[in-house]
Amino acid sequence: MARLADYFVLVAFGPHPRGSGEGQGQILQRFPEKDWEDNPFPQGIELFCQPSGWQLCPERNPPTFFVAVLTDINSERHYCACLTFWEPAEPSQETTRVEDATEREEEGDEGGQTHLSPTAPAPSAQLFAPKTLVLVSRLDHTEVFRNSLGLIYAIHVEGLNVCLENVIGNLLTCTVPLAGGSQRTISLGAGDRQVIQTPLADSLPVSRCSVALLFRQLGITNVLSLFCAALTEHKVLFLSRSYQRLADACRGLLALLFPLRYSFTYVPILPAQLLEVLSTPTPFIIGVNAAFQAETQELLDVIVADLDGGTVTIPECVHIPPLPEPLQSQTHSVLSMVLDPELELADLAFPPPTTSTSSLKMQDKELRAVFLRLFAQLLQGYRWCLHVVRIHPEPVIRFHKAAFLGQRGLVEDDFLMKVLEGMAFAGFVSERGVPYRPTDLFDELVAHEVARMRADENHPQRVLRHVQELAEQLYKNENPYPAVAMHKVQRPGESSHLRRVPRPFPRLDEGTVQWIVDQAAAKMQGAPPAVKAERRTTVPSGPPMTAILERCSGLHVNSARRLEVVRNCISYVFEGKMLEAKKLLPAVLRALKGRAARRCLAQELHLHVQQNRAVLDHQQFDFVVRMMNCCLQDCTSLDEHGIAAALLPLVTAFCRKLSPGVTQFAYSCVQEHVVWSTPQFWEAMFYGDVQTHIRALYLEPTEDLAPAQVGEAPSQEDERSALDVASEQRRLWPTLSREKQQELVQKEESTVFSQAIHYANRMSYLLLPLDSSKSRLLRERAGLGDLESASNSLVTNSMAGSVAESYDTESGFEDAETCDVAGAVVRFINRFVDKVCTESGVTSDHLKGLHVMVPDIVQMHIETLEAVQRESRRLPPIQKPKLLRPRLLPGEECVLDGLRVYLLPDGREEGAGGSAGGPALLPAEGAVFLTTYRVIFTGMPTDPLVGEQVVVRSFPVAALTKEKRISVQTPVDQLLQDGLQLRSCTFQLLKMAFDEEVGSDSAELFRKQLHKLRYPPDIRATFAFTLGSAHTPGRPPRVTKDKGPSLRTLSRNLVKNAKKTIGRQHVTRKKYNPPSWEHRGQPPPEDQEDEISVSEELEPSTLTPSSALKPSDRMTMSSLVERACCRDYQRLGLGTLSSSLSRAKSEPFRISPVNRMYAICRSYPGLLIVPQSVQDNALQRVSRCYRQNRFPVVCWRSGRSKAVLLRSGGLHGKGVVGLFKAQNAPSPGQSQADSSSLEQEKYLQAVVSSMPRYADASGRNTLSGFSSAHMGSHGKWGSVRTSGRSSGLGTDVGSRLAGRDALAPPQANGGPPDPGFLRPQRAALYILGDKAQLKGVRSDPLQQWELVPIEVFEARQVKASFKKLLKACVPGCPAAEPSPASFLRSLEDSEWLIQIHKLLQVSVLVVELLDSGSSVLVGLEDGWDITTQVVSLVQLLSDPFYRTLEGFRLLVEKEWLSFGHRFSHRGAHTLAGQSSGFTPVFLQFLDCVHQVHLQFPMEFEFSQFYLKFLGYHHVSRRFRTFLLDSDYERIELGLLYEEKGERRGQVPCRSVWEYVDRLSKRTPVFHNYMYAPEDAEVLRPYSNVSNLKVWDFYTEETLAEGPPYDWELAQGPPEPPEEERSDGGAPQSRRRVVWPCYDSCPRAQPDAISRLLEELQRLETELGQPAERWKDTWDRVKAAQRLEGRPDGRGTPSSLLVSTAPHHRRSLGVYLQEGPVGSTLSLSLDSDQSSGSTTSGSRQAARRSTSTLYSQFQTAESENRSYEGTLYKKGAFMKPWKARWFVLDKTKHQLRYYDHRVDTECKGVIDLAEVEAVAPGTPTMGAPKTVDEKAFFDVKTTRRVYNFCAQDVPSAQQWVDRIQSCLSDA
Repeated sequence: MARLADYFVLVAFGPHPRGSGEGQGQILQRFPEKDWEDNPFPQGIELFCQPSGWQLCPERNPPTFFVAVLTDINSERHYCACLTFWEPAEPSQETTRVEDATEREEEGDEGGQTHLSPTAPAPSAQLFAPKTLVLVSRLDHTEVFRNSLGLIYAIHVEGLNVCLENVIGNLLTCTVPLAGGSQRTISLGAGDRQVIQTPLADSLPVSRCSVALLFRQLGITNVLSLFCAALTEHKVLFLSRSYQRLADACRGLLALLFPLRYSFTYVPILPAQLLEVLSTPTPFIIGVNAAFQAETQELLDVIVADLDGGTVTIPECVHIPPLPEPLQSQTHSVLSMVLDPELELADLAFPPPTTSTSSLKMQDKELRAVFLRLFAQLLQGYRWCLHVVRIHPEPVIRFHKAAFLGQRGLVEDDFLMKVLEGMAFAGFVSERGVPYRPTDLFDELVAHEVARMRADENHPQRVLRHVQELAEQLYKNENPYPAVAMHKVQRPGESSHLRRVPRPFPRLDEGTVQWIVDQAAAKMQGAPPAVKAERRTTVPSGPPMTAILERCSGLHVNSARRLEVVRNCISYVFEGKMLEAKKLLPAVLRALKGRAARRCLAQELHLHVQQNRAVLDHQQFDFVVRMMNCCLQDCTSLDEHGIAAALLPLVTAFCRKLSPGVTQFAYSCVQEHVVWSTPQFWEAMFYGDVQTHIRALYLEPTEDLAPAQVGEAPSQEDERSALDVASEQRRLWPTLSREKQQELVQKEESTVFSQAIHYANRMSYLLLPLDSSKSRLLRERAGLGDLESASNSLVTNSMAGSVAESYDTESGFEDAETCDVAGAVVRFINRFVDKVCTESGVTSDHLKGLHVMVPDIVQMHIETLEAVQRESRRLPPIQKPKLLRPRLLPGEECVLDGLRVYLLPDGREEGAGGSAGGPALLPAEGAVFLTTYRVIFTGMPTDPLVGEQVVVRSFPVAALTKEKRISVQTPVDQLLQDGLQLRSCTFQLLKMAFDEEVGSDSAELFRKQLHKLRYPPDIRATFAFTLGSAHTPGRPPRVTKDKGPSLRTLSRNLVKNAKKTIGRQHVTRKKYNPPSWEHRGQPPPEDQEDEISVSEELEPSTLTPSSALKPSDRMTMSSLVERACCRDYQRLGLGTLSSSLSRAKSEPFRISPVNRMYAICRSYPGLLIVPQSVQDNALQRVSRCYRQNRFPVVCWRSGRSKAVLLRSGGLHGKGVVGLFKAQNAPSPGQSQADSSSLEQEKYLQAVVSSMPRYADASGRNTLSGFSSAHMGSHGKWGSVRTSGRSSGLGTDVGSRLAGRDALAPPQANGGPPDPGFLRPQRAALYILGDKAQLKGVRSDPLQQWELVPIEVFEARQVKASFKKLLKACVPGCPAAEPSPASFLRSLEDSEWLIQIHKLLQVSVLVVELLDSGSSVLVGLEDGWDITTQVVSLVQLLSDPFYRTLEGFRLLVEKEWLSFGHRFSHRGAHTLAGQSSGFTPVFLQFLDCVHQVHLQFPMEFEFSQFYLKFLGYHHVSRRFRTFLLDSDYERIELGLLYEEKGERRGQVPCRSVWEYVDRLSKRTPVFHNYMYAPEDAEVLRPYSNVSNLKVWDFYTEETLAEGPPYDWELAQGPPEPPEEERSDGGAPQSRRRVVWPCYDSCPRAQPDAISRLLEELQRLETELGQPAERWKDTWDRVKAAQRLEGRPDGRGTPSSLLVSTAPHHRRSLGVYLQEGPVGSTLSLSLDSDQSSGSTTSGSRQAARRSTSTLYSQFQTAESENRSYEGTLYKKGAFMKPWKARWFVLDKTKHQLRYYDHRVDTECKGVIDLAEVEAVAPGTPTMGAPKTVDEKAFFDVKTTRRVYNFCAQDVPSAQQWVDRIQSCLSDA
C-alpha cells in the first residue's frame, strides 16, 4: 500500500525580493509540516506551479489544472498536481506591480498572461493574483488528483459547510494498493466518492490516451522520428501552449519506449526560469510553453516537436538513424492501418456503409501494441546473448552485444548499434536479464510470439488482428474492472470563478491536519504490511535468434561444397598429405570469406585437439596458421560472428617443437589482427567462459557429461542453459542455510578469480609480439576499422614466427613512446582485470593479488618468447622462390641486384584474375632489379594454382614519371610493409611491397639509385651514351689525340665557329640585338649560358658570304648535304645544291646555307629552303620577328598543286602585328623594328610570288569564301578564320577549330567536306597562328596572304592530359565500382582524345588548303611542338612517300630532329629538366598516325607495331636518336657525324633507324602486309572523337616477358620439338593455353602470312639451303601474283593485297574479320576505273562502295565465285568494247558479268553448257589500243561468238585455261 498524496501545499503570489516586476511564488502552507522519512519534500515546487512565471492579472481567469513531474536525486518521479485560481490582489502586491509596469513593458515579456498597456490604470483598478493548490504524490493518478483538488476548491468557492482541514487530512492519509489490479473506493469526507483502479502489472506503463493524442498531433513519420531520437539518445523538446498537452506528449513518448526505460533528464513542463537547462549536453525529453519558442531557436542539437503546429524540426547537424528495414516500413504501414482504417477501403468500389473506429483509449493501446511488437522483433532472442556472470548473492548479467548484432545480421545497422550501447538498454539488461522474476506481456511476446510475427509479416490483416489482441491486454491492464462504480465529486458552479468570493482562501489550521495524519500513522504501524506477494517465475528464453533479413553476401554463399573443401583440406593437413592440401588451399582461403566456412574451420580444428594440446610438424603448423590468419583477417574489432572467440582456445593449443624444451604456439603467428587489442572482445570472451564454469558448478555431475566447449555460448541442445540453472538457483536461494549461501558465494567468486588469471595469461599470449625487443606496440585502438586487412589471401611465409613485427608502431596507450612493450601490455591487462573483477564482484584482496601477478605473468611470457624467437630464427625458412635473373641487353649492367618484393595487382584487373577471369598472376613474389637501362621485376604468382609462370614487368628507367612510397600489406603474411609505386610513361606500373628481409636502408638505396639513373646530371651519363663505351657512367671519357681532320674534329670546329659567330652577333652588332628573353615573357633557354660566355676570340669579319666558303666549311657543307633534310628537299625538287653552290635561276626556291654555322637559329638545321629572290643577309633580319629566331622556311611542296608548306615559330609582338596594324603611326624609335617588319613583309611576298600560280595573279581572294551552307549549318572544319573581314560570312572559324564546339559535320564521322566549299580563287598563303598572338590584327587587302588565328593547346595542357591518361589506363588501385564506364569516364576527363581530334582537324584543314593550291605557313607557339605535330601530319597525309618505312624515318629526322623538337627537355632527360616534367608531344603525334593507320590500313608500309616501337624508344634512352634538343647540340656532342668511318666491328646500334633496318632484315615485324598504296593518294581521316580509338599501346601488357619492344629480350627460349616420351607414351602436344594478359598474342598466334614465311624459312633451313630473306620472298610472291592477275583465292593469302581500290579504302580490317571463316573469300575491292582518280567528285561513289562491301562478301560466298576479274567485252553488232567484271562459277557452270566489281545485279550470263570452243581472238575495231594482240580470245557458243580482251597476255591465258578446265570438268 502507498500514500495517495505525500504533501498538500498552498502557494501564492509574492513580490520579487529584488523588486523586479516579476512576482514569485511563496509557499503559504504545507501539510504535513515535517518531511516524511521515506520521502523528503521536493524543492522548487513554487516554480513548477506557474511555469510561465508569477504575474498579476487584470481580470479573473478560470481555474487551470495540470500535472508537473519532478525527478528527485534517486530518480524517483514526483507528480505535482497544480490547480490554480485567481483572487483579488492585496494592496502591497498591487503597488509593486504598478511601479514596474512601465519597465516591464520595455522588456516585452511574452511569457506574461497579459500586458499592461503603457497607460497603466491607476492603482484603483482591481488586479488579480494567482494562488495554487498543489498535491505532491509518487503515484500517477491524474484524474483522482483533479477531482480531489477540484473538491477542495469547490468547498472554498461554493462556501460548503465542510471542514477543509478534515478533507486535506483525509487526502494525506488515504492509502491505495500499488499494483495487482485491485480497486479501492475512497472518500475525503465531503460526501464524495472516488474509485481508484491500479494496473495489473506494475511494469507496464499507463498511458490513458496520450499516445493516440501524440499521433494525432504530429503524425506517423514525426512520431517515428521522435521515437528513434529518444532511443538513440538525442535531445527532444516539445512545444505547446497547453501544459496538460505537454505532459501528455511526454508521457506518450515514454510509453512507446517500453520495455526500455528512459533514464535521462525528463521534465514534461519546464518553468521559464529554468530555460538554461536546455543547453545541457546530456540527452533529455522536455516540454516548454510555446510562448518561449524564441528562446529555443538557437539550440543547435535539439529536435523540436511543435504539438500545436504538428511539426518536428530536426537540425542539420543531427542524424537520427532510422529503424532497420524491413521493420521501418512494416511499422509505418501497420500504424497507418490503426490510425486510418478508412485508408484500406478508400479505393473500394462498394465501401462498407460504416467502419467501426476504436475509441481513443483503445486506439492508444493499439498504437502501443504496434511498438511492443516492434521491440519484440528487434530484441528477439536477446536472452541467448546474456552471460550469467554471478548467480549469488545477486545475479550479475552481461549482454554480448557483438554476438547479438552478428547473429541478427545487423552489424552495420546504425540504429540497433546505438540502442544497444545506450543507457536505456543497459537498464533493460540489468532489470530484465534476471532469470527469476515476475514476467509481463513483453516477456511472453518475445519468447512465444516470434514465429507468429514472422509468419504474419506479409498478411496485413493478421498483423492487425495480433495488434488488437495485444491492445486488449494492454487495455485490460489499465482498466481491470470495467464496471466501476461512478465517481461522485462536488464540482464548483459554471462561472463560479467570476463571482466575488467573500474571502480569500482561508489559512488552515496545521494542528488539526497534523493530528489526523498522526492518527492514521499510528493505525498503520499496528497493521501488518499488506504486500501482495509477487509471482516470480523463470523467464522463458524463446527460440534462438535468426537474422532480421536473410542476407546472403552474394559472392560467398557457403554451399555445402565449400564446407566440404574446408573439411577435406584440414583432414589432408592432419594426415600429412601436404601436396593435396596445397592444391586445395587457395580454394579454402577463398571459401573462408564466408561465415559458415569459418565456423566450420573452427569446429574441424577443435576435433584435432586432445587434452588442450596438438603438436604439429612444421608444414602442418604453417597451414593451420595460414588458415587461422585468413579467418581472422576480416574480423572486425567486435568479432560479431564469434570466429575469434572460437579460435582463441585453438591458438593456445596448436604448437610445434622448435628444439628440445622450446615449443612455439600458434598464437605467436596470429597476433596481427585488430580483434586481439579490443577490450570489448576480451570482456565478452571472459564473461562467456565464466558463465560456462558457473553453470558447470551447479549442474549435477551426471548432467555434466558434455560441458559446452570453452568459449562458445552454450548450445541449445544442452539440457539446460545457464539462465535456467541460474533461475533454479535463485528460486532455491531463500531456502538455503546461511553457511550454504556463503559457500556458494565463495565458490562462484573463486571461479571468476581463476578465470581472471587464465585470461591474464591468454591476453599476454596474444598481445606480446614474438620479438619484443623491437618495441612494436599494440595497434592504435581508435582507428581499428581502418586497419582491417585489404588483401584476400593470407599465407604465412616462413615457418618461423613470421609475425616478428606484430604491432604497428603506434599504440593504444597514453605514454606509448616512452614505455616498453611489457609495460604497455601490463597496463592493458590491468585495466581489463579491474573492469571485469569489479563488475563480477571479486573481493578486493583477490584483485590486489591479480595486480601483483600480471607483471610476473607478462615477464615470464617474454622470457619464453625469447627462446622461441631465437630458435625460430634458426629454422630453415620455407624455401622462398629462388630469384629469377632477368635477361639483359648487351651492354646493360645491373646496378642493384634483386631486392625481394611482392608485385601487387594495380587497378588493371587482367593480371589479377578477378571478374575478367583468367589466372591470378598477381600478386607475384620475386625481386626487382635495377639496371643501367631498366627497372625489372621477375617473379612467380603467389597463388600456387596458377603454376610455374614467370611474371615479368619492366620499363626503361628513363620512362619513370612518378614514384611514391606506399604502405601495403604483403599478400602472403599480411604484414604492413613499406612499398613503392613506380609509374612509367610507357604505361607500366610497378606496385611493390618490399619483403621483410629487405631493410628500409636497402629500399632507400634503391630509390636513390633509381633517381640518379632517371635524372643523370648530364646527357652523356644516359644509357645510350654509356652503352658500349668503356667508361662507367659519371666518369668523363678519356680524351684521345685526333689524327688528321676527322669528322669529329670537323664537328668541333664547326661548333667553335658557330659560337664565335653567335658571339659576334651579340657583341659587334649592337643595334640588331634581337628582343631580349626577358621582354618576351618566355623562360630563358637551357643554352643561355652558352650565349653569354661563347666566344674565345672575336673576329672582326662579318658573316661569311656563301660564295667564299673556307675549305673546312666546304667539308661541313658536304656533311650537311647528306642529312635527311637535304635528301628530302632534292626529292621534292625544292632546289639543288651544286658543288659551287651556284643557283639555278629558274627554280623558285633555293637551299640556303645561311644557318650552316647555326648562327641565325640554333634550333634549325644547317641548310634551309628559302625563296630564290631573298638574299641570305636579309634572312638575319627576318628571323628577328619570330620567336627563337625560327623564321618561315619551306619544308614540303605539293607535287600536284605546287603549293608549299612552311613552318616557323610564333610571331613576336612586333612582327606581323606590325605588318597589319596600319593605325600604328611609326614613332622615331620604331625604325629598327620597322625595317625588320618590312623585311618580313618582303619575305612573305617572295614566298607568294615563288608559287607558279600566284606569281602574276593580280587580285587576291580569301577564305572568307567558305560557302555559308557548309559553315553556317555544320561548320565541318570547326575553323578557318575570316580574320576580321565581314565579307559574306561572320562565323569565327578560328575559335571553332580550337574545337570548343564539335558541331555535327556535313559528312558522317567527320570526314572532310567537298573541297568545293573553298572558292576557286583563294589567298596565295594562309598563315596559321595562335589566336592569342593575332589579337587585334587587322587585314590590309593588298597582301596576298591571310591570317587564320586558331586556338591551340599548350605543352602544359598536353602534360596534364597525359598524366590523367596514364591514370586512366594504368590506375594505381582498383576502382570503387569497376565497370567499363569508369574507364571511359576517366579517359574522357583526360581530354587526350580531344587533343588528338584537334590536331587531326587542323592537319586535314591544311591538307585541304594545300591540295587546292594555297600555300600554308604554320607558326604556332615556339614552332617546335604543335607546329611540328601539324606539319608532320600534313606531310604524312599528303604525300604517300612518308607512309613508307624510309619516308617516315625521313619525316621524323627532318621535321622532329633537324627542326629542333626538344626531345631532352620534353622527356625530362636530365637533372635540369626534372622540374619541367614529361610532356609527350612526339607520342601524341604517333597516336595521331595510329588513328590514321586504323582508318587507312592499306596506305602504310609500316605496321602498328612500328609506331608502338617508336613510342616506346623515344623515351627509353636506349638509342641516341631521340636525345638532345637540336642538331646544334648533337654536333656539339659529336653525335651527328660520327656514324661514318668509325665502324669497328659489331657495335651496339646507337641509332634507332639502324636498329629498325637490321631487325627488318630478320623479321617482318615492322611490315604491314596489307600495304597496297594508291598513287598520289591524299588521306583525309575522320577526326571526330567518336571515330578515334584508344591506342592499345596504352593498355596492352605481356606479363610473360615484359614490353616486347626490346626485340632481343622479347624472343623467349625456343619451344622444344615434340619428342617421344621416355615412358613410351604418345608424344607431348605442343598446344598450350594462351592467356591474353600473360602471353604475347601476336607471337603466340601470328597472322597467317608471318606464319607461312616462318614455315618457309624453317623448311629451307631443314633442306640445307641458305634461308632467303623474308622480304625477298614476299616481294616475289607479290610480283608473281600481279602477273597471274587473280589466283584462285584459296591459295596464298596474298590475294588480300591485289587491289585497285579507290582512295577511300579505310578500315579494311573490319571487313577482314567479318567474312565467314573458311569461305573462299577473296578480298576484292572496288576497281571501278573511273573512281580511281583523286578528284573529290568520286567521294560519294567511294562512300557507297564501302557500304556495300559487307553485303558483297555474303553474295560472294553464296555465289561461290571460282575465278573473277576484269575483261573487255565486245558488244553486239556495232556496239563498242566495254570493261566488265566477269565471274566464273564452276558450281552453277556459268560465266556471269557485272558492270563493275561491287555491282550486285548480274548484267548477263553465258551458260558454259552451250560453249563449243575457246580460241585466241584478234583485235577488232574500237578495241583497247594499249593491249597486246595475244590478250584477245573468243568464246564460241551455240548461239553466237563472244569477243573478249584481258588486261595482259598472262591473264588472258589464265582465263582461257580456267574456262577450258570448267568445260573438261563438266
